[in-house]
Amino acid sequence: MRFGFPSLDNIRSMDDFVLSYDKRNRVANWVFEHINKESVQKNPAVDRSKCEFYEDKSVHEFFRSTNADYKGSGYDRGHMAAAGNHRINQQHCDQTFVLSNMAPQVGKGFNRDSWNRLEMHVRKLTHFYRNVYVCTGPLYLPKLEADGKSYIKYQVIGKNNVAVPTHFFKVIVMESDNQKLDMEAYVMPNAVIKDDTPLNVFQVPPESIERAAGLLFFDKISRSKLNKINGRWA
Repeated sequence: MRFGFPSLDNIRSMDDFVLSYDKRNRVANWVFEHINKESVQKNPAVDRSKCEFYEDKSVHEFFRSTNADYKGSGYDRGHMAAAGNHRINQQHCDQTFVLSNMAPQVGKGFNRDSWNRLEMHVRKLTHFYRNVYVCTGPLYLPKLEADGKSYIKYQVIGKNNVAVPTHFFKVIVMESDNQKLDMEAYVMPNAVIKDDTPLNVFQVPPESIERAAGLLFFDKISRSKLNKINGRWA
């Protein structure tokens, strides 16, 4: 968290990532990871198939999501901190399966496809940068309805009314060997996305995510100090 916390609400620290929990919506406000080439390389000692989804007992039972909330909902338990980013040991991978790190995601066409491609892109960045810092989270964005008014409307699932985000974001800061900093920011709709859609279609100005989410990303870095934002010279 050397570049700052996006917010300070209900912080939970795992061994290898940090999250802020939204008790009202039963999903994270944001999840923060620091990855590098060593932490994401395949480790034969770590077996994802041994991982099981489990409740976050640090969250009061009134505000917890459960596996029963997702059962029969039609939505995947979608990782915010990706399991593939935490391969140093089994415990780190196991902890990514805590339900406070999950949000309801469309499965086929999103979580298992386009969102997964974005996660793989983030891991590939570790081949070019010595440190990669990733902030991931949900968004609930307004939509213009037939009456000409904009509404924020989203589904909830299960007896605990777990919110189904309309969109998800990733804001990434990459640090090179010479300590130059680049940033990328993405917003994807929680919907089926065509497989041939390039990732850069989903790049947005980081400020637009900050306004929508009510968060400040990497606030200890002046934007004027960034080398590139979304591949363009800052």
